[in-house]
Amino acid sequence: MAASTESPLRIVDRAGAGALVARVMESLQALEGVLVRESDHIRVGRLREGLAEAERKTGLSAAYLQGLETIKANAIALARFAPEGLEALKAAHRRFTAVVEANQMVLATARAVSEGLVKSLAEEVGRARASTIYGRPAHAPSPYARPGMGAGQSLVLSRSL
Repeated sequence: MAASTESPLRIVDRAGAGALVARVMESLQALEGVLVRESDHIRVGRLREGLAEAERKTGLSAAYLQGLETIKANAIALARFAPEGLEALKAAHRRFTAVVEANQMVLATARAVSEGLVKSLAEEVGRARASTIYGRPAHAPSPYARPGMGAGQSLVLSRSL
């Protein structure tokens, strides 16, 4: 990632401090809303809807991180001109951290469930292919087999369900 060539915003008065806090708070709340909607959709299995706002989430994340960098660069001025705004931002960030943790748990659960389903499906397909004749494993001929194909065949899944 290329370093930014523009200098960070410098806060020199109460109005500038309030505007910076409000801008960062706005991007934080918008990003929190996107994460909550994403978690809600994925929790009930609506993956397509849950991932529909990925581009917006990326933009809001970038705006929020840029705002945090500006806040760090102006920490002393913010403490002087807008201490109450800084405290509100800290409280909002703590709430946001809890939302991010919940979102990560939902995503991890969805990933584990989908991996379990694919693994179970692969085992079922493998079990169906390995038939037994009088207790010995036997390989049934496949209508899709081509000359030179080994016994192992890959599992093909359609991603457009």
